[in-house]
Amino acid sequence: MQSFIESANAIMWALPMVIIILAIGLYFTIRMAVPQLRLIGDMVGQLIHGGRTSAGISSFEAFAMALGGRIGVANIAGVAAAMFVGGPGALFWMWVTAFLGAPVAVAESSLAQLYKHKVKGEFRGGPAFYILEGLGRNWRWLAVAYAAATVFATTITGPQIQANAVTAATSEAWGWDPLWVGLAMAAFFLVIVFGGMHRLGRTVGLIVPFMAAVYILVGLIVVIFNITHVPAMFSLIFTSAFALDSAYAGMMGAAIAWGIRRAVYSTEIGTGSGAQASAAANVTHPVKQGLAQGFSAYVDTLFVCTITGLMILATDSFNVQGPDGEPIVEHLPGVEEGPAWTQTAIDSVIPAFGPSLVAVAVFLFAFTTLLSFDFYAVTNLAYLVKRKPVLKVLEAIAHILLAGSMVFGATQTSAFAWAMADFGVGLYTWVNILALVLLSPIAIRLVKDYDRQRRAGQDPVLDPKEIGVHNAHLWEGIHAEYRRTGDADHAMNEVADSAPDTAAIAIVNKDGTGRQ
Repeated sequence: MQSFIESANAIMWALPMVIIILAIGLYFTIRMAVPQLRLIGDMVGQLIHGGRTSAGISSFEAFAMALGGRIGVANIAGVAAAMFVGGPGALFWMWVTAFLGAPVAVAESSLAQLYKHKVKGEFRGGPAFYILEGLGRNWRWLAVAYAAATVFATTITGPQIQANAVTAATSEAWGWDPLWVGLAMAAFFLVIVFGGMHRLGRTVGLIVPFMAAVYILVGLIVVIFNITHVPAMFSLIFTSAFALDSAYAGMMGAAIAWGIRRAVYSTEIGTGSGAQASAAANVTHPVKQGLAQGFSAYVDTLFVCTITGLMILATDSFNVQGPDGEPIVEHLPGVEEGPAWTQTAIDSVIPAFGPSLVAVAVFLFAFTTLLSFDFYAVTNLAYLVKRKPVLKVLEAIAHILLAGSMVFGATQTSAFAWAMADFGVGLYTWVNILALVLLSPIAIRLVKDYDRQRRAGQDPVLDPKEIGVHNAHLWEGIHAEYRRTGDADHAMNEVADSAPDTAAIAIVNKDGTGRQ
């Protein structure tokens, strides 16, 4: 199986994927007038706007939920894996991907907000919804493909690397048995997920900012203690990124490929995963939540992944494998790439502290990712299945499958777990990228409408018909209530609380106009 999965990954994550991801990021950057810099203030500001209602969660909770999905083992184990195969230059290409990917996150999250539905009393949305609503019923097959691939990835392939990294870190720190760690995680997970979306939002909202801040702080301490190595470290990153260092000759392609591959897995840019959390938020304009999610790419890669890479490089706690499989750099002989590198880096500055801190951080990062995986699986099941009794049973099965995958992954090798994770992400990323290309005109019109209202000194409130969209039913209701009362927040909350459930799958006419 591992041989088949790795062969499939070699196809899905080949040069075309790299080119397309960078190209679509550059396209949105240009057409949206560099929102990742121009609207950085709005990105931060949106985190404190938007309130909770019976149907949705706050903007910050949706941001935290998506960030909980993004900040996972890729921020520790993934950075190490990228540098092992691509060299220190892989970190540079992770930065490039995050910068160009921020507008992609804005686009997909704004589209998720635009075409969200109220299902079982809660807001749901994401690529499966915006593919059908935005492209019409002739593209239903693509929407179904995305939903099915996401359910498969978030319940079967994705959880394995999360649990695997936790067991690797806890074994290094405390010598705990992987199987028992996997079983304990699965049991804890099942206790939480049956609490529903609002409890999920509260749990992730409390954990994610705290764990990220502590990890970054410790990382800064490690770098400061090795400040004399910093100039040479940055020089190594940039020279190896372009294979200018003779030691890394011929590795530029690997640096680009693995830097982008791990950045996509880490940030979920282009995958549509974060967009599913975005659809759950209460905001008065879709781009407001899009901007909040764009900022999460910065938090994830430019902050958390970067601090991991800097710790590893500043303390020489890394190895690099050449294209021929032979080691180019071997500072840690016999130490597998993953959490152990970061544990060694921290331990070199704060003795006896590194292994335990990283084990706790990896557990928190992985567990919040698993909670987000569950939310994504349930969201896509709600799209695929219209009958509520059947949906309820399938949701319970998804919870159990996800927990079982954690136990299975906890006992596998790191290479197998990463291969499975990449396979699942690759499946739905290709589908979402195609959808983003086709729906890019609408995403761009959304941002331009937001900009227009901001320039006029207004708090943006979306009128979907203003941008030529005629099947965004919830937004039509919000705008109508806003015109009646003149209060944007009231309009948003009123429609969120009072709107009836819409069909999980809208009926779309040939002209693209949706009817419930």
